[in-house]
Amino acid sequence: MSDTIFTKIMDKSIPADILYEDDEVLAFKDINPQAPLHFLVIPKKPIATINDITSEDYAVVGKLSGVAAQLVGEHGMA
Repeated sequence: MSDTIFTKIMDKSIPADILYEDDEVLAFKDINPQAPLHFLVIPKKPIATINDITSEDYAVVGKLSGVAAQLVGEHGMA
């Protein structure tokens, strides 16, 4: 996968307001928020499109939702 804004955020070559990070997932505030709480949760493994998700990715894709729910709760939006 080519160098994208997301890979640059992951390797810390551009700044981001990181809300959560582990070995598989990164969550950060949107640079141009459209809501009081607007963040992105991305897998660290490059997955170009939804059509590229394999059965090996199911756990991390599920984790994206779990992290999003956790962050919403932590920010009092749930």
